[in-house]
Amino acid sequence: MSAKATRDSFGETLVTLGKEDPRIVVLDADLSVSTKSVLFAKAYPERFFQMGIAEANMVGTAAGLAFTGYVPFLCSFGAFVAGRYETIRVSVGYSDANVKIVGTHAGLGIGDDGYTQMGLEDVNVLRGLPGMSILQPCDHLSTVAAVRYAAKHKGAVYLRLTRQKLPAVYESESQFVFGKGTVLKEGKDLALFASGATVAEALKAADHVGGQPWVVDFHTLKPIDRDLIVRVARNSKHIVTVEDHNVVGGLGTAVAEVLAEEGFGGKLLRLGLQDKYGESGDPGALYDKYGISAAKIAEQIRAKFR
Repeated sequence: MSAKATRDSFGETLVTLGKEDPRIVVLDADLSVSTKSVLFAKAYPERFFQMGIAEANMVGTAAGLAFTGYVPFLCSFGAFVAGRYETIRVSVGYSDANVKIVGTHAGLGIGDDGYTQMGLEDVNVLRGLPGMSILQPCDHLSTVAAVRYAAKHKGAVYLRLTRQKLPAVYESESQFVFGKGTVLKEGKDLALFASGATVAEALKAADHVGGQPWVVDFHTLKPIDRDLIVRVARNSKHIVTVEDHNVVGGLGTAVAEVLAEEGFGGKLLRLGLQDKYGESGDPGALYDKYGISAAKIAEQIRAKFR
């Protein structure tokens, strides 16, 4: 399959699910063309709610719909939904509402739109909410599986998606298992942990660093697969996490917590935004500048561990 943005895969899958489950409703905050919820709006206009630029109102409305038996998907850019943290915390989290929060345009990969549109702290913000599951698929098939899982899951879900097209990684939807990381390459000595858009970069970087590195896709960021992290830690000298997100509070932090608690200190290199803000620019150039392109991943691994 050719490269595809996970937001496109989401929109298409949501249309299919809408036919299968009449309880599914969709809300958007004036960005339906960008989030691809517009596809659902065209197919099921009576179940689509355009809320305007009022994300907090959208969150509260989604919670109300959930409590009346619907399965609401609320959509906006990741940066904007995370900005409504206080409403999500009370109306969705504390209230245990069965709401699916969809944040597209994640990370530096949105490129020229610039920092204000980039979700670079969204995982950090939402990961601390009790009961919130966080999914970040890396290609078309894993996105289809993630959206299907989110629709059936009882409880709040944050689904983090890309604007940019991503190459195919998986051959089957069945390779996605909620709460379990997927080993894409078995290895030794070195392990690369990635999620979302950086999975493809990690796979390419593995070819540059030599040896036989592990490559693992953590499509489920919460709950993180503790057992897999421990298994890989026992069979490798070093672990590198790569994410299109601030290193604070994202994949790197989740892995660090497990390693610290399980007694594997000193193994970890976290790659991502090093407590910095992003900027506008070409996505490839930004991945290079902030150290999460395949070439920069390999360069930093050699400098740190070789």
